[in-house]
Amino acid sequence: MREAVFGISRRKVYTTEVYVGLNPEFMLKSHLLLPAAYANTVLNYLLDFQRETTEYQKMYAESKPYQTGDLYVFGDPDWQHPDYPNGLALFDPKHNVAVILGLRYFGEYKKATLTLAWATAHDNNYIACHGGMKQYTLSDGKKYTMAAFGLSGSGKSTITLAKNDSKYQVTFLHDDAFIINHQDGSTTALEPAYFDKTQDYPMMREMVKYFLTCQNVGVTLDEVGKKVIVTEDIRNGNGRTVKSKLVTPNRVDHIKEKINAVYWIMQDESLPPVVKVSDLNLASIFGLTLATKRSTAENIVGDIDVNEIVIESFANPFRSYALGEDFTAFKKLFEDKAVDCYILNTGYFNGAKIKPHHTLGAIETIIDGIGNFVPFGPIEGLSYLPIKHLNPDFEHEGYVASLKASMTERLRFIESKKLEMNAYHALPLGTEDAVKKILAALG
Repeated sequence: MREAVFGISRRKVYTTEVYVGLNPEFMLKSHLLLPAAYANTVLNYLLDFQRETTEYQKMYAESKPYQTGDLYVFGDPDWQHPDYPNGLALFDPKHNVAVILGLRYFGEYKKATLTLAWATAHDNNYIACHGGMKQYTLSDGKKYTMAAFGLSGSGKSTITLAKNDSKYQVTFLHDDAFIINHQDGSTTALEPAYFDKTQDYPMMREMVKYFLTCQNVGVTLDEVGKKVIVTEDIRNGNGRTVKSKLVTPNRVDHIKEKINAVYWIMQDESLPPVVKVSDLNLASIFGLTLATKRSTAENIVGDIDVNEIVIESFANPFRSYALGEDFTAFKKLFEDKAVDCYILNTGYFNGAKIKPHHTLGAIETIIDGIGNFVPFGPIEGLSYLPIKHLNPDFEHEGYVASLKASMTERLRFIESKKLEMNAYHALPLGTEDAVKKILAALG
């Protein structure tokens, strides 16, 4: 790292400052340094996070102080080293410093900043959340606040940004990065803009006018000779855009009401579209063992099958502290704040693709309080919402075998943490017992 810093000292660089956290309850200042050749990345940084304005300077000056320094992100995309052909990312959360070397993609700098901000939040009685947060106001004035946790490509943004104006007033916090206050259950967004995939946006969509910048997209000429971007991942994988905050008119930066429900978004073919987790210990365990698939949003290196099910705890691969601390934090949230828990399978079940209307319709059923959940076979603490052609058959040996395999993989994951990294990520004693109980019930 010292050599990398020395190497850049004789080159022209750009620096900038932004705010991370959009409420006086939690605001940090972040500094970015990059070679001048990567001015576009600096621009993306200013557009994605909150740049300094008179309004936000005043808010920051009056914000709650934390015994921590500013965030510092240093990058040199041109750095090369034979030992690290795919780049190198170093984090020192104790001193709020990240060094990103040999990596050009803007997302690396965004997530590096969020990694440091989440670590600071975690140290100050917040839960770090890689997911989406929204709030419904029902016809009787009651509010329903929900969080959906999932990796990019899992349906997280679709679920978060969906709205039904004929039934509810919906306000949006964010679809990617926020924190939950342990004390009162309130939530705060960390960034104003949205870093979205362009895969699902044809050029004629109204949404495109909210694109501020784009990455990994092609450029072509339209019928009058003007340059236009090529979306839908036709030319490149992982097309991306920094999308304006204005795309969501009902956007807020802070929700003072406590969270009502957590939804773990998975792509586990052994689970029906919607499972309710009433056992509070299992609620945290299923977040711990969140099963999903990789997507083009990730920088996948090597011979990796993107269709293989992987476990990404709490949908957050950006954790810089012990996994057990997140497990305990979510368990405490479920217990202390009476937060409900659901699992959403957005992948396949019984060989059929679960469509967005299945998922979004089920969520509305839950919000309206009319969901008729039935027991999930012999498993205590779990029930599911019946949906035509998408229901489990516990009389079918093949289905039970697939469910047992899924639970066995969860057990293996929990037990593996006792050995990895000298047990740094070990879970509290007895965490695996709840999964063993499920396996015993399945026979």
